[in-house]
Amino acid sequence: MLTLLATGTAISCLLFFIVWTVCVRVKNYGFLDVAWSYAVAVLAPLYAVAGPGAPLRTWLVAAVGMAWSLRLGTYLLRRVLSHHPQEDPRYETLRTRWPGPWMFLAFFQLQAVIAVIFSIPFLLVAFKTDPKLDWVEIIGLAVAVLSLAGESVADAQMKRFKADPANRGGVCATGLWRYSRHPNYFFESMVWWGFFLVALGSPMGWMTVACPLLMLYFLLKVTGVELTEAHSLRTRGDAYRRYQRSTSAFVPWFPKNSA
Repeated sequence: MLTLLATGTAISCLLFFIVWTVCVRVKNYGFLDVAWSYAVAVLAPLYAVAGPGAPLRTWLVAAVGMAWSLRLGTYLLRRVLSHHPQEDPRYETLRTRWPGPWMFLAFFQLQAVIAVIFSIPFLLVAFKTDPKLDWVEIIGLAVAVLSLAGESVADAQMKRFKADPANRGGVCATGLWRYSRHPNYFFESMVWWGFFLVALGSPMGWMTVACPLLMLYFLLKVTGVELTEAHSLRTRGDAYRRYQRSTSAFVPWFPKNSA
């Protein structure tokens, strides 16, 4: 298992190094988000091929992981390309702190290691040889699949809202966005709780609780809710403040009267 983990880490670091060189050349570090999202689609099948686990479980879980990875990675790739050469404000901010590309190389390699951490549920599942799926694994797969569907619907609803010129400068409060200000982030979090449940019955599966907890931290405190809320307040002002008063920040819930 350690040998396969080391192989996955080496592949991840190499891929992120290549992406870093591309980002430096095109002057847009936003492609890092794309690489991070695609990493599971590289590592999960690697573990499935090389691991000794029961094929049905291993490939079923890998397939769900690849579906999550490819959907999110492709969604982000399209978004980055649609704004290129304009760079994501997060990376513009980092440029002011880190002049030159070398600190970004270290940052990219850190992201490569984090991507490996998020691939560990698929590694552990690839080493469980019992061919029978237990009820916790079935529940975990169901949570992951349903959450992936919810995230896809939320993203599609926001894309449709933004595509309508009549909504320019407005706040999307329809569909899933009526019940949560960030339903995409909520379902993203739930995907990883699903993967944790799937891995729980595998050797050392309890360790993978780090994945949903890390994801929750990133979504709430790093690149997700706080950053998006600040940007929305700057660009939408009082309309977004009213939305904040009426709508749950994260977990979907019935809206309140914002008066």
